[in-house]
Amino acid sequence: MSLKVAVGGKGGVGKTTITSLLARCLAAKTTNTVIAIDADPVANLAAGLGIPEDQPITPISELSELIYERTGAKPGTMGGFFTLNPKVDDIPERFSRERDGVKLLVMGTVQSGGSGCICPESTILKALMTHLVLYREEIVIMDMEAGIEHLGRATSGSVDALVVVVNPGARSRAAAGKIKKLGQDIGIKRIVVLGNRVKGPEDEELIRSSLPGYEILGFVPEMNEIIASDRAGVRPFDNIHDAPKSLFEIAAKLNALNAEK
Repeated sequence: MSLKVAVGGKGGVGKTTITSLLARCLAAKTTNTVIAIDADPVANLAAGLGIPEDQPITPISELSELIYERTGAKPGTMGGFFTLNPKVDDIPERFSRERDGVKLLVMGTVQSGGSGCICPESTILKALMTHLVLYREEIVIMDMEAGIEHLGRATSGSVDALVVVVNPGARSRAAAGKIKKLGQDIGIKRIVVLGNRVKGPEDEELIRSSLPGYEILGFVPEMNEIIASDRAGVRPFDNIHDAPKSLFEIAAKLNALNAEK
């Protein structure tokens, strides 16, 4: 089994940017392919990875013909009979976009029935997530919702770490506790904190002291490059080797989790 990491955090903490940078750092330091999963309803991981906008990505949940073919039911329907164990092993190759050793898959959301509905779309998404976490040898890094709703008990025990991204702000730090509880409730064993947008030792100490008992994975500084890239609509650090050393150190710590299995 290879590395499987979920990234969560309160909206606005830079979770998607961190996910994209870690995915690229991991890809730059390993021969293994990295699969980046955009499981956030506001899907913008593509921009962080530098996937061109002229290469539109249809979310898996919106692939109506595929869903019907694999489940035997039309998307948007509930109840009735359809396959609960659809074939999904070919989806990562067929529907991903790749750049610099990172394959991007956009999961999308179920439009009706609620997140827990038993419907063809949710069946495909859950089966695909299970396949990616349990049966793929690639590194898989998942940009989750503010919580971790896409992960279920069937797969969560095999996630190597839930990385909770926090800022020095009080609301971000408070949200970390809620996300940690969600992770523990579904069986994720290792839950770590990554401090983002820190401006110095005082911010680092604030995060450490306000989150006692948490394993701190590392800290990423506030970076003008990210602000400028966001304004320009391009990915930060087009040459990933120009990224801060702290990002590569965090990526290395994550990759080391493989040796602990």
